[in-house]
Amino acid sequence: MSYCVNCGVELEASHTSCPLCNTPVLNPKQLSLTQSVPPFPKEKGQVEVVKRKDLAILLSVVLLSTAITCGLLNLLVYNESLWSLVIIGACVVIWVFMIPLVIYTKLPIYVSILFDGIVLAIYLFMITGLTTNNSWYFHIAMPIIMLLTFLAECMALLLRKFRASFLFTATISFAELAILCTGIELFINMHLSGNAYLTWSAIVLTICIIIVITLITMLSKKRLRNAVRRRLHF
Repeated sequence: MSYCVNCGVELEASHTSCPLCNTPVLNPKQLSLTQSVPPFPKEKGQVEVVKRKDLAILLSVVLLSTAITCGLLNLLVYNESLWSLVIIGACVVIWVFMIPLVIYTKLPIYVSILFDGIVLAIYLFMITGLTTNNSWYFHIAMPIIMLLTFLAECMALLLRKFRASFLFTATISFAELAILCTGIELFINMHLSGNAYLTWSAIVLTICIIIVITLITMLSKKRLRNAVRRRLHF
């Protein structure tokens, strides 16, 4: 039993070409006796790459239409509350996050991160209109957003200033993860009980400190660093 070398369709003994893709069927024993068309097609199909501008237009239209339709639905049908603010704000946040990726790629990373933090803070502030108490925003949401923005700015600065190797990136990531988890629990506990103390984040902090110390040791010893890279293939 033989099969087409191009598409894999099962072939009969009488076939001289594939019934599906028309690839010629050649006997390997006769290849040296003939100079006919090679069994594999020369032309390769390739899908046209989507232009960044077209992708930006498509995503913008989808987000804008989603925001408008949800706003009209909230205004004309389900108007008991301003629930559409959540969806409209989410569309705006996604669009802003999309700017450095597909709309304006020349935007400095520091400015992009700052814009992301500001838009996220505004979005959560809009949500306070749907709640009876907005203290959670000023005591939890806003401090966490500021901490996230600060950590993202620090990571972008460190990765641009120093050599962004895998070990260095992992070291910064675990260090910032420890700071973020500790900060989140402190903000939540301060809001709920008025006291700053650690519970679950202490475990995360301990694990991250051990990992960071290990990674720093690897980075400081060239032979150890090269040995780890060879064994982990990065």
